[in-house]
Amino acid sequence: MKCDLCSRDAVTYIRYNGTHLCGEHFMRYVDRRVKREIRKQIRVKAGDKIAVAVSGGKDSMVALRMVSSVFGPRNGVEVHAITIDEGIDGYRPPSVDIVRRYCEENGIEFHLRSFSELGVTMDEIAPLSRDSSPCTYCGVFRRRLMNDEARKIGATYLATGHNLDDMSQSVMMNFVRGDVERLARLGPHEKVQPGLIPRFLPLRLIPEKEALLYAIVSGMEFWDGECPYWKEALRNQYRDIVDDLEDRSPGARFSIMSSYDTLRPMLYREYPQSNLHLCDCGEPTVGSRCKSCELLEDARSRICGSDK
Repeated sequence: MKCDLCSRDAVTYIRYNGTHLCGEHFMRYVDRRVKREIRKQIRVKAGDKIAVAVSGGKDSMVALRMVSSVFGPRNGVEVHAITIDEGIDGYRPPSVDIVRRYCEENGIEFHLRSFSELGVTMDEIAPLSRDSSPCTYCGVFRRRLMNDEARKIGATYLATGHNLDDMSQSVMMNFVRGDVERLARLGPHEKVQPGLIPRFLPLRLIPEKEALLYAIVSGMEFWDGECPYWKEALRNQYRDIVDDLEDRSPGARFSIMSSYDTLRPMLYREYPQSNLHLCDCGEPTVGSRCKSCELLEDARSRICGSDK
């Protein structure tokens, strides 16, 4: 098939809008939507610093490329990449090298943090997590280190690589659980809280397959390794549900997000963000102690118990 906008061969067929696009027009199509989304989510001025959480996978690498192309030194904005090493042997080290290389080649400051700073690794935690998914610990610890590093950098915002699939799954998860308050807290963050760097989501409306194709067509290097613990994530069942809906009704993921965006103002009014204070570790929390410290104590006790 030929591209609908030129005579070149198409590299993709966009089912939800019925268009065939060549590589160049596909990249323009994605670029335009991501830039529009960034402008909707954040207001940046000269002298600001923007941190991007980068794992080395397709989504976060595309997010880093997009953010650095929109901002960067020419606009008086510093872009920093933050990578977290969870301590998963054979999985994380190769991706760290990819991010480091990209940053060196593109003049982006690279920051590496590790779970080992907390005294644990995912390879130690995963076999002992029992009823809890390893992803529960991983997600909480990663967010703690990302926020801490972004705060040290002095970042105004922290970008993550969550795509349309991720976001629609999160909306479905919280609806099914009846966790409306958590639904109201989904990014992008609009309220600046002490100690919490507000998140924004450049790929929020970009399907996962489009992020993958963009990374391939652009020729950028990315890590496509599979986390050895991913099968234990609760999210997987919601991924299957959303994928099935999309297969039956192309555009279903956009409809989920459109419905959520319509509800967001009402959710904010009904569930205004709580005022946060700092935990003893320095991270913001609603209660007297943050979730990271609670899980860290639990993980350390399990690891110590297994050594006896």
